[in-house]
Amino acid sequence: MRRIAAALLSVLLLAGCGSEQPAKWVDQDVSFDADGLTIFGTYRNNGRSGPAALLISESGPTDRNGDNKVVGPIGNMRQIAEALSDDGVATLRYDKIGTGKTRLGPYQQKPTEVVSAVYTTGAAAALKFLGDQSHTDKDRLSIYAVGEGAIHAMTLAGRGEEKVHSVALLQPLAGRYLDIITNRVRSGSTPEVLNAWLGAVEQIRTKGTVPDNLPEGLSAIVNKGNLNAIVEADKIDPLALAAALPAGLPVLLTCSDSDSQASCDAERPLIDALHHTALKVVELKGVNHILRDDPTDSIANYGKPGPLSPQVLDALKAFSGQ
Repeated sequence: MRRIAAALLSVLLLAGCGSEQPAKWVDQDVSFDADGLTIFGTYRNNGRSGPAALLISESGPTDRNGDNKVVGPIGNMRQIAEALSDDGVATLRYDKIGTGKTRLGPYQQKPTEVVSAVYTTGAAAALKFLGDQSHTDKDRLSIYAVGEGAIHAMTLAGRGEEKVHSVALLQPLAGRYLDIITNRVRSGSTPEVLNAWLGAVEQIRTKGTVPDNLPEGLSAIVNKGNLNAIVEADKIDPLALAAALPAGLPVLLTCSDSDSQASCDAERPLIDALHHTALKVVELKGVNHILRDDPTDSIANYGKPGPLSPQVLDALKAFSGQ
């Protein structure tokens, strides 16, 4: 009798150990359609039902992993996905139009028509794809966005086309596009360059054209090649998008004393516009714009390998558990 009891106990112990084995996380290559454009991405999941998050990367030629054609292999979006999977959250990250495996598709012959609305359409298709996955808990579908990606995150959460449980805005764009550039020019340029830029902003906003004689540094920021995208991006007011979010929506916002693009002082108006939500603000110290510990926030360091700041990881862990 004792032998039978011992045998049964062993079976139960083995079964218990088996049930506690962690599920293996896999990065699955996926694709989906966004208004005639095929978008490629990575669906990171463990085959079990649970919360899921769409990851939206920074502006510019930035792919699913956060790698940028200009700056280099940043990898912060891949690191966010891995951090969230440690907290039991499946993720979808994707190559924006013209990056990674995602080509220009219907915009091949009209690249100047790739404007902010096109990126929002891609993000909406990605959110729907993630929501349609059999393992996604439809009541725990979230969006995590970095920088200008916050524009698309707030747009989608405000529309309500897909039920969004929570939104994380990591170093978000806090004002109209040209105003943010103006602040940068104002802080590091001569009076002559600043006056030239202010004149250009006025012309862009009133006439939809750009001066031919901008100083070299300014002409790299806005020119005839990217003017259409600049004009359309500048029409978007992040404060209005924030005000349109549902009351009580859990929102995480991070800013940093070392981020020249998303300092905590610059984020105050956006923070105020989010006060009707269930807002959690995390003020980071010495963290750069790509979420790593680097008080210099030097673009030259963006492409260097390194982990996400422990401050960011702590913020993600606390928020994903809500």
